[in-house]
Amino acid sequence: MGLNPQAEELNEQIKRVNKVAYELLSKRGKGIFFPKKGILSQTAEAKGKKINATIGIALDDDGSPMRLDSIGNRVSLAPDFFKYAPSFGKQELRKKWKDMIYEKNPSLQGKDVSLPIVTSGLTHGLSTVAYLFVDEGDRIIIPDLFWGNYRLIFVNSYGAVLDTFEMFRNGGFNISGLREKLLASSGKKIVLLNFPNNPTGYTIREDEAREIIRVIKEAAETNKILVVIDDAYFGLVYREGIYRQSLFSELAGLHENVLAIKVDGATKEDYVWGFRVGFITYGIKNGKELYPALESKTAGAIRGTISNASNLSQSLLYEAYSSGSYMEEKKSKYEILKSRFEEVVKILSEHKEYEEEFSSLPFNSGYFMCIKLKNVDAEKIRQTLLNKYNTGVIAMGDILRIAFSSVRGELIPSLFENIYKACKNG
Repeated sequence: MGLNPQAEELNEQIKRVNKVAYELLSKRGKGIFFPKKGILSQTAEAKGKKINATIGIALDDDGSPMRLDSIGNRVSLAPDFFKYAPSFGKQELRKKWKDMIYEKNPSLQGKDVSLPIVTSGLTHGLSTVAYLFVDEGDRIIIPDLFWGNYRLIFVNSYGAVLDTFEMFRNGGFNISGLREKLLASSGKKIVLLNFPNNPTGYTIREDEAREIIRVIKEAAETNKILVVIDDAYFGLVYREGIYRQSLFSELAGLHENVLAIKVDGATKEDYVWGFRVGFITYGIKNGKELYPALESKTAGAIRGTISNASNLSQSLLYEAYSSGSYMEEKKSKYEILKSRFEEVVKILSEHKEYEEEFSSLPFNSGYFMCIKLKNVDAEKIRQTLLNKYNTGVIAMGDILRIAFSSVRGELIPSLFENIYKACKNG
């Protein structure tokens, strides 16, 4: 059975503009499309008619979406938020987020990127990328310290292999490890990078960012490269000399053989974890004519899985981004997180005795930091902290991940003292 003609049409559009982008698509990606015909197109054609029996929602007699007062009375937005959002996402929010990406990433000026597609959070964004670009057996190049959910998304759901390299070397990001993986063979390459990194709380320095870009450009001479940038914690950088933009800003126009995908969202950037609003944005050199087809395929994947992301969440966020107080409110929350980060740095510098039991991995940003235990098992210490010290952390091999983002500043000294005592005395 051949592909749907609408999928074939999109494939031809992509091949005509950039054959590499087509070759990076998975089998699912090549087969998906956003339906221009059928129910959606017929509904669009009937819009504005006196009698419209096409829309799959219930309307009150006044034409507004039917709703329960016990819910509607608690929301100050117009009743339209009860309707479905488009599978692409609300147009005004997509445009606003794109404008914000350019504002946050000055290096993007003069480069064309796609209009972001709205997803139901970062996890769904990454899963949609996997749907479109990952076939069973594909290897994903990634540092060995990564968010555990990547396994469920890429390995368990899509059959990929996580091809890891040691994240740190000589106290910084292991660029030679990345280069070795990229140049080991030629063909399709998928790279997944996440800064600020979960779990380590590390963001690359400015010089490291330049080297990563150089290595990817070098590899692009003999490879077709998909670089997925997980920007879940974007903006939460607490030290000078750290790269404050997204790597996407340099990758978007780097090379015809490099398709960059920025997966980001409001979840951590705007402290709305339960809203489940993320975005997928594409960038490639000379890609302006390519983006509509990629956006259509992305919306098709969303249409075929969750239909669309929450209209209410999207509407609330758009209202917030249009508010005159948004930036000031966001800065105040950033300062709280930065103060907690600085408290962690202070505690570790003042208590050299802690180095008998553990050492910190490099960290400078985000929600987390990690300590590597020297003498005891991490899971054993985690259990001791729970049962004896009323303290919870995450154990990963010989590492403890500490979310300072969720600990009040005055409790941070006790947190590390408890870890030290658990390691020293049990």
